[in-house]
Formats: sequence, structure tokens, C-alpha cells
Amino acid sequence: MTFRLTVLGTATPYPRPGNPCSGYLLRTEHTAVWVDAGPGTLAELQRHHRPDLLDAVWISHTHADHAADLLPYYYALLFADQQPRAPIPLYGPPGLADRLETFLEGAAPNPAAAAFDVHELHDGHRADIGDLTLTSRAVHHGLPAFGLRATHHDTTFAYSGDTGPCPALDDLATGADLVLCEADGAGPHHCTPEDAAAAARGARRLLLTHVGHTLSTAEAAERAHAPVARPGETFTIR
Repeated sequence: MTFRLTVLGTATPYPRPGNPCSGYLLRTEHTAVWVDAGPGTLAELQRHHRPDLLDAVWISHTHADHAADLLPYYYALLFADQQPRAPIPLYGPPGLADRLETFLEGAAPNPAAAAFDVHELHDGHRADIGDLTLTSRAVHHGLPAFGLRATHHDTTFAYSGDTGPCPALDDLATGADLVLCEADGAGPHHCTPEDAAAAARGARRLLLTHVGHTLSTAEAAERAHAPVARPGETFTIR
């Protein structure tokens, strides 16, 4: 199996019929990583991979449209038919575990560690997951947020997370075989299609995602001269 990206959802800031919020699956022959867990993506993930057999989950930031499905995932791992061998490695921004536990609070404590082996990201954080190397870079989104560079042998995938233009985004994209970049286009902490194209100028291929409600996908694609990711699509990274 080659290095592949499967699009689980791209919608922002809330899921639409047929399109969950941000979520993606990275896979090689031996490794599977869920990247961002927006509302609706846990259901779509199950079309492609067993959630309890994931090698890791990586979360770019704590906005709900990128992280909310960690909550039902917690219950799936602990109280349903999923049977993980051990807590699932979860990589995310500082404070992610506390935020989860606040939402999960009930009659008894629900520690995030019961389901997840939590690792807090920092700029330059590196993790070797199976045959993937995940490198995280702090990006500009108005709160702790990270972009991702995932390498499999000599093939590299880059993901912006949510960010405005910044040097870290350029660094993530440089030399990548495929760059998945947001094009929300609204406000100072997001990219326009032109920003995405500029960030990816040193990469082989650009794929847009997270297109904002003020843009049509056709307009975004035309402005960036790049295709827009659609839910259910799978791309060979190289």
C-alpha cells in the first residue's frame, strides 16, 4: 500500500449534509493516523478503518470543527464494541486533555487517559508512528494551533490545519509531495485561496480544503488554480 490521504470531511464551521467538518485519514501499509476529528468524521472514518486499531490521532487545535468527535470516540473506545489494545496515542495542543475532561464530566470522573495516551504538541514536535514521522509546527490561528508534516520514506504530506499565512506554513509545504491547505478566506487567522497557492509554491501538488461559506468551491479552485478536496476521496500522496 502506498502513502494515501482519505478525506473524511471538509466543512466549516459546522457539518453539512454529506460533508462532516475537518477530518482526514493518513494510511500506509502498516500505519493509520486520524488527522483532526471534526463533527461527523468518526462515522466516516469507520468506512475506511476500525477506530480501535488506529495507530494515533493528531489534532491541529481545539476548535470544535476540528476536535469535537473526540468525545464520542472516547465513549466508543471505553463503553461500546471497540476494543483497543491500549489507550490510543493522541497528539494535540496544550490543554486538550483538560478540555476533553470538562466536556466528559459527569457523576464520576472521566479521565482522558482512560482512552488516550495524550501528548502535547509544541513547535517542532516530532513523533515516529509506525512507518510515519509526524512533525508539528506552530501556526497562526489566534490560539495554540499546529500544522503537520508527515513523512513516509521519501514521500511527504503537509497539512495547514487552520492558519493565516505565516513562515511556518511555508516551511511545512516546501518540498512536500502534497499540501492540503485550508481556504476559509475569512479574517486574519485563515488563508484565502491565493494564500494557499502561495504557501504551496514550493510543493509538487496543492489540494484545498475547509473552504469558507463566502466562497464556492469552484471559485476557490479557480483562484488557487488547484482542486478542492471532497468527502470520500482518496489521494495517493505520491
